[in-house]
Amino acid sequence: MGDKMNENRLRDLREDNDLRQKNLADLLKIHQTTYSDYELGRLNIPVTSLHTLADFYNVSIDYLLCRTNTKTPYPKK
Repeated sequence: MGDKMNENRLRDLREDNDLRQKNLADLLKIHQTTYSDYELGRLNIPVTSLHTLADFYNVSIDYLLCRTNTKTPYPKK
């Protein structure tokens, strides 16, 4: 995830939910600085973390990756 749109989407979701980076870092079981690097585009987010964030925010991974502007995840089969 290295472009500004992706970084802002992560930050915007976090801020819209009144969360701190530390909250998401704890959820992902990583250091706060690592999560910060995800938001800043310095590190790529592992697939397992994308799944966790998508489930947490109830959005699709495609939304997190800016492949769509539709937040709603696909229905589970």
